[in-house]
Amino acid sequence: MEAAVNVPDRIRVLIADDHRLFGQALEAILATDDRLEVVGHAGHGAEAVQLALNLAPEVILMDIAMPIMDGFQATKQIRKQNPKACILMLTGSNSRIDVDRAREAGAAGYVTKDRIAAELIDAILEVVAR
Repeated sequence: MEAAVNVPDRIRVLIADDHRLFGQALEAILATDDRLEVVGHAGHGAEAVQLALNLAPEVILMDIAMPIMDGFQATKQIRKQNPKACILMLTGSNSRIDVDRAREAGAAGYVTKDRIAAELIDAILEVVAR
């Protein structure tokens, strides 16, 4: 028998991506699971830092390449303010360097944009259950 994991009934998710249509597509994917609730959208890294502080989501989906402040810098700032923040990096890149930089910044995980439809919800549930 598996031990019960302390997961909230509704996982609050912040989407940080500078491409509006992609952010809307992410929200549509997440809307297929009643356990997930999108609480905000950030169009750049500095806005992601502010919204993460104000909205206190359980998970932040962070694009790597954004204007004003990139996803790596935003992740570092968010984790400095809230060391327990669960941040999943989103990118079109499979670069080992990007994966390493995401870990160094404090990201809990990494999902490539070509695998989002298949893996995103499971990745969110996994990082929250840790």
